[in-house]
Amino acid sequence: MSKTVINDPVYGFISIPRGLLRSIVGHPFFQRLDRISQLGTSAVVYPGARHTRRAHSLGAYHLCVEAFRSLAEKGEFLFDSEVEQTEAAILMHDLGHGPFSHVLESVFTPGISHEMISLRMMERINDEMHGELSMAVSIFKDEHPKRWLHELLSSQLDVDRLDYLCRDSFYTGVREGNVGAERIIKMLAVCNDRLVVNHKGIYSVENYLLTRRLMYWQVYLHKTTVSAEEVLRLALRRAKWLAQRGEELPCSDDLRYFLYCSEVPSLDDEDFLFHFARLDDSDILCALKAWELYPDAVLATLSRNFVERRLFKVDVHDEPITAEAVEGYVNEIASALGLTADEARWMVSTRRVKTELYSETAGGIEILDIDGTVRPLSEVSHVVRNETAGLLDEKHYLFHQRL
Repeated sequence: MSKTVINDPVYGFISIPRGLLRSIVGHPFFQRLDRISQLGTSAVVYPGARHTRRAHSLGAYHLCVEAFRSLAEKGEFLFDSEVEQTEAAILMHDLGHGPFSHVLESVFTPGISHEMISLRMMERINDEMHGELSMAVSIFKDEHPKRWLHELLSSQLDVDRLDYLCRDSFYTGVREGNVGAERIIKMLAVCNDRLVVNHKGIYSVENYLLTRRLMYWQVYLHKTTVSAEEVLRLALRRAKWLAQRGEELPCSDDLRYFLYCSEVPSLDDEDFLFHFARLDDSDILCALKAWELYPDAVLATLSRNFVERRLFKVDVHDEPITAEAVEGYVNEIASALGLTADEARWMVSTRRVKTELYSETAGGIEILDIDGTVRPLSEVSHVVRNETAGLLDEKHYLFHQRL
């Protein structure tokens, strides 16, 4: 058989040809993504949101294939190697995500983004394949001469975003999140080494931007989802705090590496890459279940909160949270649970949540006009110019233990 066919619930059949791409899909780094949830803790709000980073990577790859097919029909010439290497890059773009996706980056890998880890893992696979993925790495790093190939993978309108909006909408049941990815892809063109959108697709792009805003506040930044993230993050921080003080915590060897590592991990450390490539959601869940019975009251309470879905109560404000408001809850929790003030502070936190739908400074979307000129979206779209250009949505969340 010359290809592997995957039945995807969002797009139908996805074909992976024999050779380089199938080798990537079969690699342990890629298979690990099947044990990393795409939406982190969103399943506490949307029970169907149990899909994985592996499914998303395959979906983004499928949209990349469709984009190349559409561009070829319009006469855009690419060597077969450039097509294959770009598809390889999109398959591997999320390799660096840790357990529950974005949630624990600040705990385990401070100062190291998942993109940096993805690149390191891509380079490792490239070494194993004797340099066969060198072009894919250069495309991912935006060092390939055809810069628009990188834009297809990473921009304000790329196959990564198109897939996660379509996929997350499907699995959460938020039907308003469907962005019409197929039509947007059909409207793509290349002009002056930039990926642009034909003027006939402007309404689809406007819908995409407004839909993305809806998905952020209704799904990704839903206050209950963010509350679950905060409980999980604080539980892991407390565990690391205890570990650094010599406490013996039950956990897997791979989680132990990150809890007991006294220094910021280095991407060049072989131990870091080995343990990170084995760490997934199951390590965290098993540890939390064990920590429910741990003698430390703070860790036990936070772990139980997450496992039994007793999440923090959330107060949403338009203005920054005052220190007085935080201390009020600290004192109340300390009194109710018999904790010291320092212990109670682990159960109160604040977070500034913001999202910008469209940025004119971060490689904005460009429209190919009917006369062949290319113009910024903000010049031709009344919706963007009047409603979303530079719009920064911001809220302030105050989380505190339920009593």
